[in-house]
Amino acid sequence: MKPIQLINAGWAVLFFLFFLPIDAQVSDSIQVLRLEEIWKIAESGNRQIKLTDLEQKESSISILEAKDKLLPELSVAGDFKLNSKFLIYDNGLFSTPQNVPASRYGYAAGYNFSLNIYNGGREQRNIRIKEEERIHRQHESELQKNTVKYAIAVAYYDLSKFLQFRDLLSSEMINEKKQLSKIESLHRNGIVLKSDVLRTSLKLSQLELSFSDVEKKIEVARQRLNILMGRKGDQALEIPYQEILSHSDIMETDYSDYVAIALSKSPEIKITQSNLRLSELNIKQVKASLLPRISLYSYYNYTYPQVSFFPYSNDVWGYGQTGVKMQFSIDNLYKSKHSIAHANNINLQQQEKSNIKKDEINIQVKEAFLQKKQAEESVETAEKNIIQSTETTRVIRNSYLNQESLLTDLLDAENTLLEAKFTLTSAHMALKLSAIRLLIITGIFEY
Repeated sequence: MKPIQLINAGWAVLFFLFFLPIDAQVSDSIQVLRLEEIWKIAESGNRQIKLTDLEQKESSISILEAKDKLLPELSVAGDFKLNSKFLIYDNGLFSTPQNVPASRYGYAAGYNFSLNIYNGGREQRNIRIKEEERIHRQHESELQKNTVKYAIAVAYYDLSKFLQFRDLLSSEMINEKKQLSKIESLHRNGIVLKSDVLRTSLKLSQLELSFSDVEKKIEVARQRLNILMGRKGDQALEIPYQEILSHSDIMETDYSDYVAIALSKSPEIKITQSNLRLSELNIKQVKASLLPRISLYSYYNYTYPQVSFFPYSNDVWGYGQTGVKMQFSIDNLYKSKHSIAHANNINLQQQEKSNIKKDEINIQVKEAFLQKKQAEESVETAEKNIIQSTETTRVIRNSYLNQESLLTDLLDAENTLLEAKFTLTSAHMALKLSAIRLLIITGIFEY
C-alpha cells in the first residue's frame, strides 16, 4: 500500500473513532420537553382523551343511524309449508265437511315496501337531536381535554418545583459542608465550641434527608407526567425547569371581561345550553305523537295454491296492493298528557340548571382571578424576602466569624433564606397554574 493511501486510511479510522461516541451520545440523549410539547403528546397519547375521542366518534355514527331511518323499508319474504286437508263446513261445524281438493304443500314469495311520508317530523327531529348530542359531546370532550391539560400542568410544575428544590438543597449542602469544614477548623483552634460542630453536622444531615425526600417526589412527579402523556411511567423525561417564569407570560384582563368571556365560551356553559336545547327538542318530539302518520306502501306476493278466494285453485296466484296509509293513535290523546308534562318539567329543570351554572361560573372566575392576584403578590413578597434574608444571613455570618453572634442565629438565618427560596419557587409555580386555571374556566385556553 502506498504511503498516501496509508495516511488516508488512518485519517478515516480516526474520523470514525472520533465521531462514533458523539453519534452514540446524541442517540442516547434525552429530549427536553416543554409544557406545550407535553400537551401535544398527550392529545394523542392520553387514555382519557382517547376515550372522549371515541365517544365523539360514536355520536357522529349515531347521526348517520338516525338518517338511515328516512330511507324506505323494503323486504322480500318466502315460505314453504305443508297443508292440511281443506275442509269446508257448509252445513255447520258438526256436519260432514266438504273436502276441497288442495295441494299437500304450498309456498309463497313476495316483497313489502313502505316509505314514511309524514310522521309529525319525528324522524327529522331525531336527526336534529343526534346532531345536538354530538355538539354536546364536543363540549364535554373540550372540557375533558382541558381538565387533562390542567392535570398535566400541575404535574409539570410540581416536577419543576421539586427539581429546583433539589438544586437549592444541593447548593445548600455544598455550602454547608464548606461551613462545617471551617467550623471544625475553628474548633481545633479553640475558637468555637464542640456544640457548634455538632449543630452544623445535624443541619447537614437534615439537608441530606430533605434532599432524599425531594428525590422521591421527583420520581413520583415524573411518573405521573409520563402516564398523563400516555407513556410508560419509567420512561426518561426531562423538562427545562431552570427557566424563570416572568409576569409577562400572564395575560392581564379585568375581572368583568373574564366573566363576560366565560358566560359565552366556557365549555360548562355550552354544555348546559346544549342540554336546554335538547329538552326543547324533546318537548316537540313528545307532542309529535298527537299527529297522524302517513306512509306509502306496496306489496306483492306469489302463493301456491290459491285458497284465499273462491273459486279455489291449485295454481300459482299473484296478488298485491299499492296505496297510501294513514294512522292516527286515538289513545295518544290522553296517554301523551303526562309525557308532555314530564318533558316540560325537564325543560324547566334545564333552565334552572343553566342559571345555577352561570352563578357557579361567576364564583369560579372570581376565585381564580383572586388566586392569580394573590399569587402575584406572593411572588413579589417572596422576592423581597430573599433580598432581606440574603443580607441578614451575610451580616450574621460575618458577626459569627467575628465571635459577635451565636451559631444558632446563623443557622436560623440560613434556614430562613432557604425557606424564602422555596417560597419564591412555589409562588412562581402557583402563579402560572392560577393563570392556566383562569383561562380554562373562561374557555379561552388555547395551547
